[in-house]
Amino acid sequence: MERYFHIRYEFSREAVRRKIDETLAAEKKGYICVADGVILSLVQHDLAYRKVIDEALFSICDSSWVPLYIRWIYGRQRKQYCGSQIFEELISLGRYRMMFLGTSRKVLDPLKENLSHIDPRVADMPFVELPFCSAETFDYVNIGRMIDEYAPDIVWVALGAPKQEKFMNYLLPHIRRGVMIAVGAAFNFYSGGTIRRAPEWIVKCHMEFLWRIFSEPRKQLKRCKGILTTMPRMLWDEWRCKRQETKKEKK
Repeated sequence: MERYFHIRYEFSREAVRRKIDETLAAEKKGYICVADGVILSLVQHDLAYRKVIDEALFSICDSSWVPLYIRWIYGRQRKQYCGSQIFEELISLGRYRMMFLGTSRKVLDPLKENLSHIDPRVADMPFVELPFCSAETFDYVNIGRMIDEYAPDIVWVALGAPKQEKFMNYLLPHIRRGVMIAVGAAFNFYSGGTIRRAPEWIVKCHMEFLWRIFSEPRKQLKRCKGILTTMPRMLWDEWRCKRQETKKEKK
C-alpha cells in the first residue's frame, strides 16, 4: 500500500484479491473504499471522514486523474482500478458468497438478473433495499444481524459517497466476518438503466467526469465544484510531501 493525498491506496489487483482472501480465511472483517474524486476532495478538509477512510483495509484508486498526479509529482507509474472493475472481476470469479445492499428495487431487480448471467449463483443471493436516511440513522444492529444470518464473504454497498463509506464504518462492529466494498454507481451501471459507464476511450482520455456530468448534471456538477476547489491546495501539499521525502533521502 502507498499513501498519497491522505489516502492509503492499493494499486495491485493481485494484492487486493490476496488481502480479501486472507481476511476471509482468518474469519476476520473489514471494508474497502473505492476512492473517487469525491472521496479525494473530502479527505483534504474533513478529518472525521478521513478517519473513516483510514480505518478501511485500504482504498483502490477509482480516479483516472490520481495516477497522473502521482506521475507528475513523483515520476511513478500507477494505474486506476475503479469500482465497476473490481465489482465485475470478483463476481466473475464465481467463488464468493455475496450480498448486495443499497439503492432501490428498480435498480436491484434488473441488477440481479444481469449479474446472474455472469455468475448463475447470484440469482439466489440477497439484494436488499436500504431505507433513505442519513448514515447515522440506519438500524445497524438489525442490518448486522441480517448479514450474519446469511454469512456472506463479500457485501457490496451502493449508497454513494460519502454515505456508503460511513455506512460501512458504522456497520463494521455489528458483523462477525466478511469484506464490505462500496462501489457507488456500479449497481446502476450493471442494472442496464439509463446511467451507464463512459466508453473505454473516454476513460482513457481522463474525461469520464464529463460523461458523468451529462448523465447526472445536477449531482455531478456539485461534486465537481468540490473537487476543483480543493485540488490546488491538495496538489501543493503533496508536492511539499515529495520535497520532504527527497530531502530525507539525501541525508
